[in-house]
Amino acid sequence: MNERLKKILSDKNDLKVLVVGDIILDEYIWGSVNRISPEAPVQVVECKSQNMALGGAANVANNLTSLGCKVYIVGAVGKDEKGDRVIELLKRMNIDSEGVVRDPLRITTNKIRVIAHGQQIIRIDNEDRRPLSGEVEKRVKEYIKRITPLVDGIICSDYNKGVVTEKVFRSIVHCGQRDKKMIIVDPKGVDFSKYKGVNVITPNEKELEAASPIKIQSEEDMERAVGYLFGLIHNDAILVTRGKDGMSLFEKDGKKTHIPTEAKEVYDVTGAGDTVTGVFGMAVFKGLSFIDSARLANMAAGIVVGKVGTAVVTNEELSNFIEDGHLLSVGNILSLDELKQVISLARNREKMIVFTNGCFDIIHGGHIEFLQKAKGLGNILVVGLNDDESVKRLKGEGRPMKSQSERANILSALKYVDYITIFSEDTPERLIQEIKPDILVKGDDYSIEEVVGRDIVERYGGRVELIPIVKGMSTSGFLRKVIERYDR
Repeated sequence: MNERLKKILSDKNDLKVLVVGDIILDEYIWGSVNRISPEAPVQVVECKSQNMALGGAANVANNLTSLGCKVYIVGAVGKDEKGDRVIELLKRMNIDSEGVVRDPLRITTNKIRVIAHGQQIIRIDNEDRRPLSGEVEKRVKEYIKRITPLVDGIICSDYNKGVVTEKVFRSIVHCGQRDKKMIIVDPKGVDFSKYKGVNVITPNEKELEAASPIKIQSEEDMERAVGYLFGLIHNDAILVTRGKDGMSLFEKDGKKTHIPTEAKEVYDVTGAGDTVTGVFGMAVFKGLSFIDSARLANMAAGIVVGKVGTAVVTNEELSNFIEDGHLLSVGNILSLDELKQVISLARNREKMIVFTNGCFDIIHGGHIEFLQKAKGLGNILVVGLNDDESVKRLKGEGRPMKSQSERANILSALKYVDYITIFSEDTPERLIQEIKPDILVKGDDYSIEEVVGRDIVERYGGRVELIPIVKGMSTSGFLRKVIERYDR
């Protein structure tokens, strides 16, 4: 089975997927609580950082994109600032947003989560759950009709926020059946009869119970509830996600398979259902059986709940998980948004953050000693790594010798390095502004005044440390010696 899963991930991914549903902007406020308000008996959260992420149907789309799929998303957002941010994030993730209608009569669905000391203490929802207006509904249907022949499958992410109206859903089913496209639905609500005509639904256990007349207190109750839905929808399979108990796949021929959870440590379950639906859909559309697709989705869920906030899973993470049953070093190579979330969590636990940056083209003994000393200054060492283009600009043609992926993987294998993030600018100023390390570290071949970002760090109360470098050791010097030795 693992060989089939690995092949799916290693093959070139030219899959095209249509995602229809409720687009949500997830906003995170990270902080700490040290006092009670004098105005009321409530906690005062001191904000440390904020970030936004794609949620709902957009998170499904983002997971698919991270796995290499070409994704077309259709839905609606408001003509407001939050809607602008959604469109910006979709474009940044290379998700085709032509099908996203800007509706001036509704607000963009926005979930604000306040997290302190690693715990979510409150969630604030801004939303308009009214069904789409006739004009917006018409535009959504027209886009579905036009794009369906171009895709390999359809995923409907219904969060019950007004986008998946009866007419929109009938359009999905009509176009999918007309063009022989598989349809997978992440359902909501109590009336699942509206999902007639789809191939697979992926409810969680609570949603399954709400949609059936059976209170689920045992495995037998679950089977009876699933049987009721099969009779109602007449679909091919039902994949029930069950949190810490994994997931259960039921197929129309009566076959049932329970898959235990793969999660080793759970930090945050936000968006895990989106990951399951996206990964399961990708695998099914690529031709895997329902059971193999469910196993792959279960692995993806095990990875994503180990991350903080709304997150996605990558091909590389899944491949490593399949190979070894756990995340390898790639797990500490993070995007800036992921890094900010991890650092916020660490800072809430009073961890000291140390930051340094560089090209790290050819790792040598001087680098190892430098990184060891840098880590000794605090609890968590973050390395900002120049991408290939910025190394070329800084070091000239012929550099880097190793790609950014190779350099990042080598760094991630060093026990002194906790996290790596790759940046494209010539200097790390933007990174430093975003993550606000407690200590900025460079080698003593610089003076304090020459250290890029010193003014930023000192402005918010951090400090700069210079570490003695090993004399006579540099990548450029090493390369010159190699050229001299072998060019005789």
